[in-house]
Amino acid sequence: MLATGIDLIEIERVRRGLQRHGSRFADRFFTAREQAQCAGRVASLAGRFAVKEAVGKALGTGIGDVGWKDIEVLNDDRGRPHLMLHNAAERLAAERGLNEWAISLSHTATHAVGLAVAQGGEGLDREVAP
Repeated sequence: MLATGIDLIEIERVRRGLQRHGSRFADRFFTAREQAQCAGRVASLAGRFAVKEAVGKALGTGIGDVGWKDIEVLNDDRGRPHLMLHNAAERLAAERGLNEWAISLSHTATHAVGLAVAQGGEGLDREVAP
């Protein structure tokens, strides 16, 4: 089974949230490790936000059934993004047999995009409604 998701967000939307609500906004959507790695770079946070939305779409549920921090986007030592699933997102992926993930994110001066691709061999013999 192959599952995909993609999302596009305006970076200004994330900037406004941070300006209005500060750490409350950041803590709602991003783990402490994500915040530390992004070091205040709004475009990097927006890219992670887009990937989280894309992962929710690939899971077939959107964010409603999983929490924002159940999906964690971290960079390795070379800067390559990788995905860590926790709690409900991890359980849902396992139930659906999605055990291999690839993610990508990018941004311009105004927009960030996130892409998620998942595959697995078992658990998705049926069609999953979004």
